[in-house]
Amino acid sequence: MAVEALSLCMIVKNEERALSRCLDSAAGLASEIVIVDTGSTDATLDIAASYGAKVTSFDFSVADFAAARNQALARAKGRWILALDADEILDPVGKPLIQELVAGNENAGYYFERLNRQTNSERSITDFVIRLFPNRPEYRYRGRVHETVDAAILATGGRLIRTAIRIDHDFAPDPEARRRRNLWYIGILNEEIAADPSDYSRLKFLAAEYHQLGMFDKAAEIVEHIARVAPTDAEAHLHAGLYHLLYKVDRERARADFTRALSLRPKYPEAESFLQLMAEHAANID
Repeated sequence: MAVEALSLCMIVKNEERALSRCLDSAAGLASEIVIVDTGSTDATLDIAASYGAKVTSFDFSVADFAAARNQALARAKGRWILALDADEILDPVGKPLIQELVAGNENAGYYFERLNRQTNSERSITDFVIRLFPNRPEYRYRGRVHETVDAAILATGGRLIRTAIRIDHDFAPDPEARRRRNLWYIGILNEEIAADPSDYSRLKFLAAEYHQLGMFDKAAEIVEHIARVAPTDAEAHLHAGLYHLLYKVDRERARADFTRALSLRPKYPEAESFLQLMAEHAANID
């Protein structure tokens, strides 16, 4: 049964191959589907219309994913927002929990577990993304690429809560297409960083783009910079430790990074695990 309080919001471009699968996976959840199109030239708009979606266009001549998403939010009528991408499929097991969370009406953004899969590969990478949150005018995305709503929720007293709800995400199957996208994102991120050098959240995404390209030295350089400009960020020191351990092979610096992360966040499980692994490795060598 559709939740009257829930709006499904999406941005799309040339998603005729994926859109139906995504919308089918969320069927029965939302009372409305709000789609912002950034320039489709295939059958995407016809497919969206067949599902009864409210579709508007967005001028994407200057790439800004946050602005496109915010256009969808501004047109949503529900009290809650469910945000999905066309290449994502919602696990049906999570539907009752979504309904329960919306009914609870807590001032919180909810993380979904996203399984990022490469086509024709059994390997997947898991991350967590906010995909369910109250529809409030102050809750808006930021970031021209790798746009997030997390900071807006926290800034107004909301909480961020992890759930067991899962979504499957298919990466671009063409490695060259993925490479072009990485380079495009790097250019935009560098523009954002130049406009606001103090926003180190953009640097984290920049490091991730270089990592995906296999440019590990460049990624490590950025991660080290983040740890310097954000000395009290435990996660920044953890990531620096990972690069020093796995890519730059500087075990002493890695140990110092993990120790610093642990001092900033006592009982930090990832930092404890890596320190333990390093200790066991050293013991085996001795």
